[in-house]
Amino acid sequence: MCSEQGPNRNTAKVHPDDERLVPMRLQRFLARAGVASRRGSEALMTAGRVRVNGEVKTELGTKVDPARDAVTVDDVPVVLGLGAAYIMLNKPAGVLTTMSDPHGRPTVANLVPRHAYPGLFPVGRLDMDTTGLLLFTTDGDLGQMLLHPSHHVWKTYVALVDGELDDGDLEMLRHGITLDDGPCQPARCRLIGKREAHEVAPRGIPHGTSAVEIAIREGRKNQVKRMLSKVGHPVLRLHRARFGDLDLGDLPSGSWRELTEYEVSLLTNGLK
Repeated sequence: MCSEQGPNRNTAKVHPDDERLVPMRLQRFLARAGVASRRGSEALMTAGRVRVNGEVKTELGTKVDPARDAVTVDDVPVVLGLGAAYIMLNKPAGVLTTMSDPHGRPTVANLVPRHAYPGLFPVGRLDMDTTGLLLFTTDGDLGQMLLHPSHHVWKTYVALVDGELDDGDLEMLRHGITLDDGPCQPARCRLIGKREAHEVAPRGIPHGTSAVEIAIREGRKNQVKRMLSKVGHPVLRLHRARFGDLDLGDLPSGSWRELTEYEVSLLTNGLK
């Protein structure tokens, strides 16, 4: 289910006289068109998913003339000027954050327009039972930068945990605790009420549990769950509410939409 009619990137071809339209390696062309990163474009080629004038091209030394050659990925035409794709998904529970699964389990690939955007990939991951904001892009460089701790992009979660959390527990997280794979950077966290916790406690916060908002800048496996378990409060439900300055708004669970230009600028400006 999607909340948009389809891709709204600028589909106008660059004028043939543009100085950039010179013969170039196919993987460079794909990267400049926003299909995937250079390395990701090479993977698309070697997988036999790229055609030039109707012929599959797997040789990495292949060159194309953007003004004359017709390039497709998974039979979708690719032209310079499309730019990279940036998509937000409200991930439901029970879905793996991967574009394919050998065991046939449900994946996020079935929820986003991967055929309209060849090379689309998730920025990081959410556990199978975790819900909320998951970004996708074809911009490999931006995807890597958003996940690197040195850029300090905050990811904000809402959690329902077992037991009654108090401020003393949160102070441990605010100062930074140590897990089995090393110390954690200080987290931002606070107790929240039923209104803010509706994504993890739609019928109210049950007796004997607590709701907390926690923001981290890292992205280690199961990090939020492990941090809260470390202070004695295992996570019962977990939802990502924000990624940097972006939030889901009223996007329904299982739906996606493209980011606006302003939202993309929030992501890129936040890296500076």
